[in-house]
Amino acid sequence: MKRFLITALMACFVLASNAFGLQGRKARKIKEFFISTMQNGGGTYTNNKKVATDDIEEVRERVWKYWCEAVAEFDGKELMTPFAQDEARDTGYWKLPQELEADAIMPYYFIKKGEQPGKGYPLLLYMHGSGNKIREWETGFRLCSSYNDAPSLHFIPQIPREDHYRWAIQSKQWAWEKLLRLAFASGYIDANRIYFYGISEGGYGSQRLASFYADYLAGAGPMAGGEPLKNAPAENLANIAFSLRTGEKDYGFGRNIMTHNLSAVIDSLQNSHPGLYNHFVEIVPGMGHGIDYDKTTPWLVKHTRQAHPRYFYWENYDMYGRKRTCFYNLKVNEPSTVNDEERTCYEMSITDNTIELVVKNVVYTTTKELGGIPMFFEKSYSTANRGNVTIYINEQLFDLSQPIKVIVNGKEAFNGKVTPRMQDFIRSCAEFFDPERIFPASITVEIE
Repeated sequence: MKRFLITALMACFVLASNAFGLQGRKARKIKEFFISTMQNGGGTYTNNKKVATDDIEEVRERVWKYWCEAVAEFDGKELMTPFAQDEARDTGYWKLPQELEADAIMPYYFIKKGEQPGKGYPLLLYMHGSGNKIREWETGFRLCSSYNDAPSLHFIPQIPREDHYRWAIQSKQWAWEKLLRLAFASGYIDANRIYFYGISEGGYGSQRLASFYADYLAGAGPMAGGEPLKNAPAENLANIAFSLRTGEKDYGFGRNIMTHNLSAVIDSLQNSHPGLYNHFVEIVPGMGHGIDYDKTTPWLVKHTRQAHPRYFYWENYDMYGRKRTCFYNLKVNEPSTVNDEERTCYEMSITDNTIELVVKNVVYTTTKELGGIPMFFEKSYSTANRGNVTIYINEQLFDLSQPIKVIVNGKEAFNGKVTPRMQDFIRSCAEFFDPERIFPASITVEIE
């Protein structure tokens, strides 16, 4: 009787796997596709098999399992085990791609504070300031260890080369996407509590990266920084907690002026969109480049990511020669810009089962420079009339039993029911590598 029950259970498992199209060779094909996307961006994955609404969560979990197995196969143990503050210090090393930054080895510390919460640790990526990289790295370790933000994990990298002292260039983008990928697949990090922060040069980097990667973050906290907003559009910060603290007398590169400017802009955004631009921007009275750094991370870790917002604004901009192709649940298949001077802005609002997408192109004109550096700009917008995007759909945002309407620039572009399909689970998992964004369905529309 016992053998019969075991055989029956195994048969049910095989039937269920076959029903989802994930058995045997098909599962291997999925993992090979995942690995190819990590290697070189991969190709396209096609499997039009329908998935019943009742099976969405089970399929999502299985797809994520295959993704984690693919990550383990591709990355191995590239994220070292975090060590406690009172343990002997250990060091991990990542070699950055030669074609992005020659001969670049990035050492890192990975420290843990407190006991692991039920949903996993919050993860904080710290970027140090410029100067002697060993001294700055050690200062970062000391500061990160002292902050009152436990339980937490701090990933503390050292800049690989002092002649490439930028935390947002393409080689570092490669590193941060690797970190996100490994963190999400780790099983002990909370996917909805990831934060970028840094000081001085690290403040510039974390501000730029906050705007670039906002959809992955619960919050960001540059300190002693302040970027021209062309480098880090504030509009992209909807749905995350954002802190910027700079000394009143921090005159270098206009840091105090840029912080004042960001404060005014993000206050205006919060007034226009109450509750969406949660921020803590402070000009620290009487202080120069050195300020009290203790306030930022305790404030950040109180906030959790909104992975499925009903509103977002994405100015898709080139950061050191690279644009992203996805943001929250939107994927750009064909860009709307016609020249390098333009950027495209996507503003999405979801009400019930209706999506309103406003797509505009924007051109910046410099209005003021400080020390030869463009600092202030005017923006001129025009309605986009070309391009193609995919909007991913899930049960958290929509009633999948009812029709969904998509309005693009005031015109109806789609109205109908969507069907969950295997290819949407697989494609979205590969594109976002995020357990919170494995989508069962999608709608592709032209921008006309």
